[in-house]
Amino acid sequence: HGYKVKHVINVTDVGHLTSDADTGEDKVEKAAKREGKTAKEISDYYLKIFRGDLKKINVSEPDFWPKATEHVKEQIELIKKLEKKGYTYRTSDGIYFDTGKLKDYGKLARLDVSGLKAGKRIPFGEKKNKTDFALWKFSEKPGMRQQEWNSPWGIGFPGWHIECSAMSMKYLGETFDIHTGGEDHISVHHTNEIAQSEGATGKQFVRYWLHGAFLTFKEEKISKSKGGLYTLSEIEEKGYSALDLRYFFLSAHYRKPLNFTWENLNAAKNAYERLKNIISEIKKSRDKKNKKNMELAKRQFLEIINDDLNSPKALSYLWDILRDDRLNNSEKYELALK
Repeated sequence: HGYKVKHVINVTDVGHLTSDADTGEDKVEKAAKREGKTAKEISDYYLKIFRGDLKKINVSEPDFWPKATEHVKEQIELIKKLEKKGYTYRTSDGIYFDTGKLKDYGKLARLDVSGLKAGKRIPFGEKKNKTDFALWKFSEKPGMRQQEWNSPWGIGFPGWHIECSAMSMKYLGETFDIHTGGEDHISVHHTNEIAQSEGATGKQFVRYWLHGAFLTFKEEKISKSKGGLYTLSEIEEKGYSALDLRYFFLSAHYRKPLNFTWENLNAAKNAYERLKNIISEIKKSRDKKNKKNMELAKRQFLEIINDDLNSPKALSYLWDILRDDRLNNSEKYELALK
């Protein structure tokens, strides 16, 4: 639509613990120990693979790839701002955000916070409220972690949520338009991002949230234990291309779960092969193009994709165009490319 887009993908190379409840080991530190590498080597290694996979699957690179470890100063400044406004308190293991101070905490997930507090089935240690979360975690034994920093509160590392607010604000401003992520982030991570960002600035943090549903296997979220979890290179080894996989992804709306089976991926591969064959057949056509027909079809396609990125309907419309006898081959080819 001609909008100028500034796109950021941030890299969590510190602070994401094995539990979303601010407990457990740092995932990067754990992987570094397991693989006998430095934390930086681990995150750089997987980031390189991830960027390579994005290229293969034809996803645009963002304008910025900020890393949490390179923005600790910004995170400390944001925590200091929250501290000044009275949103923080100290426990023996870190500095926490007091969600009880926010009237609309949990609005994104429509959380019944009073219900959560009343239950108190899960012990939450020194937290004032069950929903409170760590902004800064103290190192249990300073000097033992590979990644830790000095701060006004002691040696430690940032909490997972604060990283995203600090980095997005640095590159996109205190209010920005679109924030994406998996649907599992609605109730904790994105809810906490909103709380700390709006607590610090007093402004709306994000205008539109787009949450992707899960890729599933046997109707459950894919995972190492349940199965269905493959890397792109493993899928390529089985004779599929990255674009076969992309075609498969486009066959479901981003907010609906998509069930992974080899049969489903095979069907996507076959459909994509057919599509390429048709396109290569009509490519050489030199028919005279009717501008009116073309504009009508382009407008229809935009209406479909503008309806919350309806990719399955858009794919279906592409096939309708290729089968439409009212269009000649030159028109079909140009519309297919569009």
